[in-house]
Amino acid sequence: MKYGFFESPLGIIKISYEEKIRKIELVDEIDENSEENDLFILFKNQLLEYFEGKRTSFDHLELLDPKGTAFQKSVWQALLKIPYGKTRSYKEIAKAIGKPGATQAVGTAIGKNPILVIIPCHRVIKTDGSIGGFAYGSQIKRRLLEIEGINFPS
Repeated sequence: MKYGFFESPLGIIKISYEEKIRKIELVDEIDENSEENDLFILFKNQLLEYFEGKRTSFDHLELLDPKGTAFQKSVWQALLKIPYGKTRSYKEIAKAIGKPGATQAVGTAIGKNPILVIIPCHRVIKTDGSIGGFAYGSQIKRRLLEIEGINFPS
């Protein structure tokens, strides 16, 4: 596995890849063994454009290869259909994948999403309209939603 790092408004982002992108995550520090190829640069630039408010969708999604179960992958595919600046509830995602009774399992799958921002788990909120959980904490989720013009009270 190869990986590269860059500074973002959220902190340090690590992109792990082989032939395709396997993981995009926030980390505490930059590893000096990083490697930046064209694939890394493509997604780094798209993410930087997103953070600057210049990008509302991502290109080359076929180059994403997150590892997970078939159920997790179905949830992550449903997340890719949530438009920029919009939210969906965990319950709506469960219905979208044909498993309306699996709201809790959907929440678990969303929490294991390995591709930060591009697979937009930050766009999923609770049915009551509250912000809900996020692997990197509610402040990061709130910041991502603010980039997209969605504001939640602190």
